[in-house]
Amino acid sequence: MTLEATREGGTVRFPFDNSYARLPDRFRARLDPTPVAAPRLLRLNAALAERLGLDPAALASEEGVQILAGNRVPEGAEPLAAAYAGHQFGGFSPQLGDGRAILLGEVVAPDGKRFDIQLKGSGRTPFSRSGDGRAAVGPVLREYLVSEAMAALGVPTTRALAAVSTGQAVMREGPLPGGVLTRVASSHIRVGTFQYFAARRDVEALRVLVDHAIARHYPEAASAPSPARALLEGVVARQAALVGQWMLIGFIHGVMNTDNTSISGETIDYGPCAFMDAYDASTVFSSIDHGGRYAYGNQPGIMQWNLARLAEAVLPLLADDDDAAVAVAQEILAGYAPAFEAAYLGGLRAKIGLPGDRAGDHALAGDLLKAMAENGADFTLTFRRLCRAAEDEAGDAVVRELFADPAAYDAWAVRWRERLVEEGGDSAERAAAMRAANPAVIPRNHLVEAALEAAVQRDDLAPFEALLASVTRPFEDQPDADVAPGSPEQPYMTFCGT
Repeated sequence: MTLEATREGGTVRFPFDNSYARLPDRFRARLDPTPVAAPRLLRLNAALAERLGLDPAALASEEGVQILAGNRVPEGAEPLAAAYAGHQFGGFSPQLGDGRAILLGEVVAPDGKRFDIQLKGSGRTPFSRSGDGRAAVGPVLREYLVSEAMAALGVPTTRALAAVSTGQAVMREGPLPGGVLTRVASSHIRVGTFQYFAARRDVEALRVLVDHAIARHYPEAASAPSPARALLEGVVARQAALVGQWMLIGFIHGVMNTDNTSISGETIDYGPCAFMDAYDASTVFSSIDHGGRYAYGNQPGIMQWNLARLAEAVLPLLADDDDAAVAVAQEILAGYAPAFEAAYLGGLRAKIGLPGDRAGDHALAGDLLKAMAENGADFTLTFRRLCRAAEDEAGDAVVRELFADPAAYDAWAVRWRERLVEEGGDSAERAAAMRAANPAVIPRNHLVEAALEAAVQRDDLAPFEALLASVTRPFEDQPDADVAPGSPEQPYMTFCGT
């Protein structure tokens, strides 16, 4: 007998107002999540629930867990799988879509902001292709952990509302416990959503999508002389700032396909993601990124490439004449590099305690990164320990020990201190500002793996809970936290988890 999701009313209330469901039928496929055998709540984000105007206690109840697992459809939901296309590792797929996710609907929070509520791992959809539509507990908990860490770091991101286990196995390299993630986003509109309609030469749908994206994310663009142009400008600006933030914390997305690039400017689709230990711009962790396309140092250029694909998709709406439309797109895209450089270099100056901008600052910061790369210095620890060194020269000792050749740091530190003298100001205040820009704690790869292994292999969530509590306070010095990198003798590899 085939199970069907229950649609009876209940006590768990969501303030739904589903604008995407009101778009034309070709934007999505309507279907309910596929129920699971024995759902069990693994983690509920009570603070996020309250932010959304939801009752955490109700969500944690038996009825709430049934909703979070996809066994019950809450009142007001209009479940759907969104259609989109995308460039995956440079190759275009004209139809991808939500193959293992169901958008339950959109809630309007008490402050008036709108958020998608999506179940990830909720069963097959018309876009599943050969996939089973499910997710394993490990990837579900990884996305929960890393997305919440990113939110605490101040990086725009999707959020995790809940993780449940399904009581059913999924087959990957072997049988693994299944899970469902309840993901929250300001929307799930992607560059690939625009590509989907552009590939079909459906200009009418593109106009509808542009209007919808503007209303949802860029309302100021609605009154611009060219709303489509204003939308593109807005997306370029947000993505330039976003990638700048990734680079400043050593984050590697791992799979920057256009279908994983959000129009809202949020980090989305945490698959083979990881944080860099020793600084190396060529760092790749993804098991499927054989050519290093999405390496740490390539991320700014890849985002520009993705935005060029968005510009191509909306060309018919930028101008009546093809040549004029291309000229407009090129002009907008030309603004990406300076916007990224401003975000990234401004952040680098803050990380080394230089709020002002003087000639030579960029070279000074770049020379530190070069010395770190040549000496295997840990990215996060180097910048965090610089905070102490900025306050007292005695702090140099704990920085220089990170370098294979401490003299490389010593030579740089002489120039840095000369620049700090020029900058002036109180050293304690400078150090405090630097601590606000340099996290003490990140989701260290070996700790993430240990937490996931305990959860999956032993059904022990204690390491996950401890790590989550630590990484969601990233700017605090935590004496009991493990902040050291993993063993460099054991190359780290991540997987998509699909």
